Amino acid sequence: MTCIFCQIASGKIATDLLYSDEHVVAFQDIRPQAPKHVLVVPRAHVASLWELEDRELAGALLLAAAEVGRSQGLGAGYRVITNIRKHGGQEVPHLHLHVVGGHPLGPMLQQD
Repeated sequence: MTCIFCQIASGKIATDLLYSDEHVVAFQDIRPQAPKHVLVVPRAHVASLWELEDRELAGALLLAAAEVGRSQGLGAGYRVITNIRKHGGQEVPHLHLHVVGGHPLGPMLQQD
């Protein structure tokens, strides 16, 4: 098991978990892009959203992201993002959601 997120999810690499259930773990991003930046990661290895086929896991990921938003005090608003594969900016080949907030985020795409 060489996937870093698999190792974190299994407890082989210790980190402070902000959320944990039978399907999902959540922890602080090591390179935060906002005051609050938490990763929500399935325990099972799924390379990206492209490969996700398990509806129960999909629901568990979204519900965990919502709980993280609440527990992190992001009631004013936040963003849930997943990058998909290399061209989508995915750096770790294990599905993960970014829960990002803590200040106004503004529009994602700028129009000319």
